[in-house]
Amino acid sequence: MANKKVALITGANKGIGHEIARQLGKQGIIVLIAARDEARGKEAAAALKSEGIDTRFIPLDVTREDSIAAAAAAIEKEFGKLDILVNNAAVAIDNGPPSKLDLAVFRRTYDTNVFGVFAVTKAMLPLLQKSDAGRIVNMSSGLGSLAQTSDPAWAFAGVNLLAYNSSKSAINALTVQFANELRNTPIKVNAADPGYVATDLNQNRGHRTVQQGATAPVRLATLPADGPTAGYFNEDGVVPW
Repeated sequence: MANKKVALITGANKGIGHEIARQLGKQGIIVLIAARDEARGKEAAAALKSEGIDTRFIPLDVTREDSIAAAAAAIEKEFGKLDILVNNAAVAIDNGPPSKLDLAVFRRTYDTNVFGVFAVTKAMLPLLQKSDAGRIVNMSSGLGSLAQTSDPAWAFAGVNLLAYNSSKSAINALTVQFANELRNTPIKVNAADPGYVATDLNQNRGHRTVQQGATAPVRLATLPADGPTAGYFNEDGVVPW
């Protein structure tokens, strides 16, 4: 077990996060299913175990510092390191156009999508620094691209969700800043755009499967030593900031 890679995926009890865990697990990586809901988390871990994947549930609420600290302590105690962190947990709860957005909804969105990612990354960084090749993947969205969302001709330009979209733009900025700090280390930090995947986040309206959505983040989670950092990618390549 000492030689096996360990991956933590937040919000991994369903959707893209669960599929990322499956695909990483199929590569022989130990996957830690992080979720707020214990019953759903354990059920998700059991489903992967039935496929022969080395996995376990770890309780983690990204909006609570005590929960994050407890998760980090548990990982350190059992494994002594962390090789891959996929910040996948997110909410999409916008309740109208920007002028109609409730401030409380705006705050809740950032609490999970931005502050949660920051808090988890900061807490897990000492463990990632013990890895020979730490990888941090922040799940972004094409809707976080200022270049795309400011282009009226872009296919999804009409999806004007201030809280969600701007939270993903913030994640892109967070990705670059952490990558810059860690540039001269073995750790690589990148943002992944999974595309419009059918998940509970969009009431399963997306036209892409979770298998397709997991392609880019899994590739970024397993980058070789000469792979990129401070980048923003989908499965086809670079996404414009």
